[in-house]
Amino acid sequence: MAQVEKRGGLLRKSSASKKPLKEKVVLMYDEIFMTEDPSKCSPRFWEELFLMKVNLEYLEGKLESLDGEELMKIKDNINCLFQHCIKALGEEHPIRVVNALQTLCALIRGVHQKNKSSSGFDIINMLMGFDKAELCMKNLMESLDSLLCAEGSESLKSLCLKLLLCLVTVTDNISQNTILEYVMINSIFEAILQILSHPPSRREHGYDAVVLLALLVNYRKYESVNPYIVKLSIVDDEATLNGMGLVIAQALSEYNRQYKDKEEEHQSGFFSALTNMVGSMFIADAHEKISVQTNEAILLALYEAVHLNRNFITVLAQSHPEMGLVTTPVSPAPTTPATPLGTTPPSSDVISSVELPLDADVQTSNLLITFLKYSSIVMQDTKDEHRLHSGKLCLIILTCIAEDQYANAFLHDDNMNFRVNLHRMPMRHRKKAADKNLPCRPLVCAVLDLMVEFIVTHMMKEFPMDLYVRCIQVVHKLLCYQKKCRVRLHYTWRELWSALINLLKFLMSNETVLLAKHNIFTLALMIVNLFNMFITYGDTFLPTPSSYDELYYEIIRMHQSFDNLYSMVLRLSTNAGQWKEAASKVTHALVNIRAIINHFNPKIESYAAVNHISQLSEEQVLEVVRANYDTLTLKLQDGLDQYERYSEQHKEAAFFKELVRSISTNVRRNLAFHTLSQEVLLKEFSTIS
Repeated sequence: MAQVEKRGGLLRKSSASKKPLKEKVVLMYDEIFMTEDPSKCSPRFWEELFLMKVNLEYLEGKLESLDGEELMKIKDNINCLFQHCIKALGEEHPIRVVNALQTLCALIRGVHQKNKSSSGFDIINMLMGFDKAELCMKNLMESLDSLLCAEGSESLKSLCLKLLLCLVTVTDNISQNTILEYVMINSIFEAILQILSHPPSRREHGYDAVVLLALLVNYRKYESVNPYIVKLSIVDDEATLNGMGLVIAQALSEYNRQYKDKEEEHQSGFFSALTNMVGSMFIADAHEKISVQTNEAILLALYEAVHLNRNFITVLAQSHPEMGLVTTPVSPAPTTPATPLGTTPPSSDVISSVELPLDADVQTSNLLITFLKYSSIVMQDTKDEHRLHSGKLCLIILTCIAEDQYANAFLHDDNMNFRVNLHRMPMRHRKKAADKNLPCRPLVCAVLDLMVEFIVTHMMKEFPMDLYVRCIQVVHKLLCYQKKCRVRLHYTWRELWSALINLLKFLMSNETVLLAKHNIFTLALMIVNLFNMFITYGDTFLPTPSSYDELYYEIIRMHQSFDNLYSMVLRLSTNAGQWKEAASKVTHALVNIRAIINHFNPKIESYAAVNHISQLSEEQVLEVVRANYDTLTLKLQDGLDQYERYSEQHKEAAFFKELVRSISTNVRRNLAFHTLSQEVLLKEFSTIS
């Protein structure tokens, strides 16, 4: 018997010369694409259509193949199909509902694809007609809300979320998607919260729900009152906020785990053997090849939660077992294509990892630790545009955290100590730190470590000025809290001081190249003022008097760098060039650092001469410093412990518009409607009582 093949909606016998036969659903689609009403000749047309397995490819392809004029001729039939899809969502038969959901996805995508250059109003008219649009969308959103909140099929809920994601991301710029006005009026916010607060639903659909919410929050957020922003900002239900935090933590954990696996694979492979032979000269190049796609969608969700909802700050510190434990899934999970921005959710076994029996060696973690580890990976390589955006968003999130009083309280809490294993970029001049030697410290130490790591590893030709400014701002805000609350943090401050001085040296040695692109004096002023903060208020927050002595020792030891900086800014501030004002601010800010150098250097030289010592030890220099504090005169500088609070709308609107456009494009590109085969659905629905 001849084999029957099926391609693009056609059925044919492979050995026969007869015309190909079309499957019934394709014939029905063809009737819809005629100008006549298909139900005239066949009264049961619409009932039968939703019992047929949807052919997404054919339906979308057919819509795309028509030109604008042809499409307008069949507008009434498309309106009719759209309305019957919505009507079918209320049917008891789940197969009808599934087919209606998939048909709606194909319709929305197909019509939008055709009308990319047209306005949203044309698309609304094409899909449902202006006169019926409001009622259609009201019924659609109510049906989706009911399906998401019902205790029914998880597959149906999954398709509902996919349809909503399709609706939201169908245009690159979601704020130009006028259909979303109806999604604002007929809110599904509570349905999303219900998914996040209910563990079984969260495990199945939490990822899609969180990404959907993050996108909806960004619809015309600067132009009008967005109800999703208002509602998200006042959520105070602990289970819901924790559920959202868990989804974000698990997605970031999955990224961290994938990166670690790649790193281990890389180290044990051929390249590792090669670098062992020739030394570490290629280590940086080798590291660049370790690449796991960043997850900007989930990072945006974390940002919106931290930025909009004060109650979410508590979730950052909520302890849970270290994630990334992967077990064999109980049932095979549908697969989705890999995505450039990590828009595919982690597998269901990772989502449920928090309920798994834990290994005795696995330490307690929390969302903040997971986020810091994620940040330490994506901030390593900022040459790639997506990683640059991710790195910037990580620093914006850290800025919001560093400004929050409650977040600072748990960051600096001596009773909340963690061992945070941040990823460090391999560099020729330093050895890889052993993970087991990491001490348990307050979480703020890990944040400072991350900032120091960034400062040390990004002094390069393509200088990421914006990221450096944000990095220094995070450090400054943490110091302001420590000064205000007199928190004496036991931290290796010398590493920070050394990193800041090396950054100043880099700015000076690359003055000409950098000034062609950046105002380096803004950054130089911020660095100098960090030192001024330590000089002026260090006695209130440095852990011991000897720490304050060490600060002076570092300034005196590196006096040549500060002298060179002073010479540079003095030269530029006395010229009538474009940098005159910016450079003169740095000149004034250096007054106390220069006073320290000019006060102590002669005394150190005198001590060396009297004692016939050519080179003084650190302890001898410190002895001179301690003996001569009394005669040192410093100027009181105002505003060192003040800062401008973060404001998205005024400073970051352009960045977020571009970021959301990028996320929207990738979510749309990777939406998988084929993950549920008809066989799987039939099997599931046959067991529903």
